[in-house]
Amino acid sequence: MYFVKTEELKAGMKLASAVYDKEGEVLYERDSKLTAQEISNIKNLGFIGMFILESAEPAPPMTEEETELERFWAMTVFSIQEELETLMKSARASKMDSIVSGIVKRYGHLDGKITFYQQPRSKNDYVFKHTLNTAVLCAIITSRMNLKVEERLETVTAALSHDVGKLELGAHITNKAELSESEEGLVHFKLLEGFEIIKEAYSNGSVIKRICEQAENALHSFRLGEFDRKQFEKNTQKYIGVRVLVVAEVFDAMTAMQAEKMPESGVKIIKYMRDHSDIFDDRVVDALCDSLNILSAGVSVELNTGDRALVITENERNILRPMILSFKDNVMMDLSNREYDDIEIVDIAKTMDNRHFMNRGEAPKEAEKKVEQAGA
Repeated sequence: MYFVKTEELKAGMKLASAVYDKEGEVLYERDSKLTAQEISNIKNLGFIGMFILESAEPAPPMTEEETELERFWAMTVFSIQEELETLMKSARASKMDSIVSGIVKRYGHLDGKITFYQQPRSKNDYVFKHTLNTAVLCAIITSRMNLKVEERLETVTAALSHDVGKLELGAHITNKAELSESEEGLVHFKLLEGFEIIKEAYSNGSVIKRICEQAENALHSFRLGEFDRKQFEKNTQKYIGVRVLVVAEVFDAMTAMQAEKMPESGVKIIKYMRDHSDIFDDRVVDALCDSLNILSAGVSVELNTGDRALVITENERNILRPMILSFKDNVMMDLSNREYDDIEIVDIAKTMDNRHFMNRGEAPKEAEKKVEQAGA
C-alpha cells in the first residue's frame, strides 16, 4: 500500500480504501480499479491523493465493525463541516452536542488499543478531518486518563471547535505544511477571533474558549520559540483538557497526509513529544501510547544502526523499547534490556512494497519459534 497524489493517479490502480459521500454511501469500493472517469471525479472532489494497493497486493481484511467505523468517520466529517460553517456564520451550534456524544460513545470507552488510520484530505475538508481526528484522540486520551465525564465532553467539544477561525482563511494556508512568520500570525489571529464565537455559541462557552485559547497560545509560542513552561503550567492547572488538546492536535497534524509534506510516523512523533515534555505532558503522551497501536507485533522498523528489524513483542511499559528480530543477523533483541541501551528505533520502516507491516502470518510465527527455542 502506498500513497499516490491525485495528479499521478492512473487508470487501473486499485483503491486501498473506500470513498464515501456525506450520506455514508460508497462512491468507490476498496480494491476496485480506477477508471479515467473516476480519477477525474476524484480530482473534482478536491482530494490530494489516494492510498493505492500494489498490483499483486490483496486488500487488507476488514471486519464489519471496521467497515462501519470507516463509514461513521466519513459521515461525521460532513456533519462537522455543516456545524462549523453554521457556527462561523451565526454563532450557533445546535448539533454539536450530538456529534460530541457520538464520538465519546464510540471512542471514549475503549478497552484495548486501536489502529489510528489517516485518510487523505482534500483542500476543502482538511480542517474538518483534522478536527474530527483531534476530537477522537481527545476522547480516547481522556478516557484512558479516567477524567471526569464533564472534562471529557468539554475537551472533545474544544477539539471539534478549535479551528473554526480557520474557515475564514483560504485552503492555500490551511493546507500548508509550513507557514511563514506572517502567515503564522494571521492564522493565530483568526483562531483567536474564532474563540470569541465559541464563547457566545455554547452554554459552557467560557470553558471551551479557555481550553482552545490556552492550547493555541501554548502551541503558537512554542512554534515561535517563545514558550514559557512555568506560565503554561500555571494556565493549565484548572483545565487538563488544554494539555490533552495540545498532544492530540499535534499528533494528528504531524501524521496527516498533506499536499506539500509526507506524514510522520507515530514513532517519530512520540519520540519528538518525549523530547519536548515541557509542552507535551508525559501523562497525556502515556495515555496516547496506551491507546494506539504504534509499535505492535509485525511492524517493520529502522534502527539507529542503519539496520532494520521486526517487532516481535510490544513493550507495554515503553512502546519504544519492544522485543525485535534483526533482519541483518536474525538475532532477537529485547530493547528493554540494558544490554541494548545503545540501540534505538528511529522510525517505522516500509517493506519492499512500501507497506508498514510485514506478513502477519509467517514472520511472527518464525520469530515465536526462536523465542521458544531460546527459552528452552
